[in-house]
Amino acid sequence: MTVKVMYRLLALIMTVFIFASINTAQAVDDAYPSTYTYNYDYWSDIRESPDAYRVADVIYSGDLGLDVAMKKPQSLFVRNNDIYVADTGNNRILQIRREGDDFTLVRIIDRIKGSEIETFNTPSDIYVDPDENIYIADTYNGRVVMVDKELNFIKQFVKPTDATFDQSLSFLPTKLVVDVAGRVFLLATNVNKGLVKFEADTRFTGFVGANKVSYNIAEYMWKTYFMTKEQRAQQASFVPTEYHNIYMDEDSFIYATNTVFSEYDLLYDVAQPIRRLNGIGNDILIKNDRYPPIGDLYWIEQSQAQGPSKLVDITVLENDIYVAVDQTRGRIFGYDKQGVMLWAFGTSGNSDGTFTSAVSIEHMGRDLFVLDQLGGTITAFRPTEYGNMIYDANATYLSGDYDGSAQIWEEVLKLNANYNLAFRGIGRSLMRQEKYKEAMDYFKMARDRDNYGRAFRFYRKIWVEQNIGWLIAILAAAMIIPLVLRMFKKMRMEVEAYERNKVQK
Repeated sequence: MTVKVMYRLLALIMTVFIFASINTAQAVDDAYPSTYTYNYDYWSDIRESPDAYRVADVIYSGDLGLDVAMKKPQSLFVRNNDIYVADTGNNRILQIRREGDDFTLVRIIDRIKGSEIETFNTPSDIYVDPDENIYIADTYNGRVVMVDKELNFIKQFVKPTDATFDQSLSFLPTKLVVDVAGRVFLLATNVNKGLVKFEADTRFTGFVGANKVSYNIAEYMWKTYFMTKEQRAQQASFVPTEYHNIYMDEDSFIYATNTVFSEYDLLYDVAQPIRRLNGIGNDILIKNDRYPPIGDLYWIEQSQAQGPSKLVDITVLENDIYVAVDQTRGRIFGYDKQGVMLWAFGTSGNSDGTFTSAVSIEHMGRDLFVLDQLGGTITAFRPTEYGNMIYDANATYLSGDYDGSAQIWEEVLKLNANYNLAFRGIGRSLMRQEKYKEAMDYFKMARDRDNYGRAFRFYRKIWVEQNIGWLIAILAAAMIIPLVLRMFKKMRMEVEAYERNKVQK
């Protein structure tokens, strides 16, 4: 190799390093650390995407001026600008107020007034109604206690004496929601008949939305066909599993998460780890994507943590967009009202934006708050421009501004050209504007067969209506022309026969 060639090679290598350093500087030019955000394409392959959320703040016990750090906190609840934390291990509730970017401890609630039992024993969940009355799942005191904003005792919901409730079990409420009529729905340890329902006057009125029975098919066949009656009697019977967490949206529908299932049932919508329950307990969650909302689609390849996503909590934002937190890998999954994944981000770890044991998620506006049980921290996430565009596109579409929605989705595509939901969103907007041919093109790019077929049917109907005259003319011609030809043929044959007869005479 000549010296001249070596110099050229060295210059080329230096140029590559210079451009790499420039691109790296541009990548972090916004001064924010990158968060691993992704989605799945049509073939269910992971596609990295721009960040939908970034860490805005991490709230530590010391930041709040607490002498005793949070100990195994279990739950968050947001009402207006206040964040309530069930600091379970310390038998107290923390009320934190957000003012701009600052978080201030308002008060520590560890005692109530006017109750026979004034302190808490392992409080696991909180609900605050619009009048600022506070409901607390006081687990090992066996009650849900309701107090006013001054912490004066109002009433409590205790173990039902109804015959349908197993009196041999302790009453250990762990999660609760309250509807606009003051009815309380709660989860209780060892209760697998669904949500325990109390009327506003504390009367127990039954169970709602019993979970499905969870069992292994091999175990089922063994018990059914190979065990004697006496052996089966000694074995535990198949019973429904308990829900893990619940959340009530603005329309009083209850979102419930389930973490006990066979992992092989996930992709076929048998496990149903997220459900939306109506008043009689039926699941009405819409699932119009290729796969149901289950978190990560693949988990065997992800050797850093075993098993599928365990969605331990859920919160519902504007326009029925819901967000669930996965305790398995510390990830956050967002879905629209059709059950289509909007984005996923996060991981396990000890740095900002990661979790050692995420247990609860809440929202304030579009900001998300995640509670880490082992870390004793609350992480605040704020949507990026890209994330806000996704929210805005959905909101604009639902408001009836289809042109505006399509324009926002076009901007989303400029940031993420692989985002199938943007193609689908533009297609839906065009279809609502009766631009079916253009909508078909976008649905084709999104590989959305259902919507493509729907747009095609509308397009075909309009095409037929616009060309019905030509179609009738062609059809008529197809029917008349053969008749005319046969008539002329017959006439010619008659003339020829006549001429032959005339010559013979």
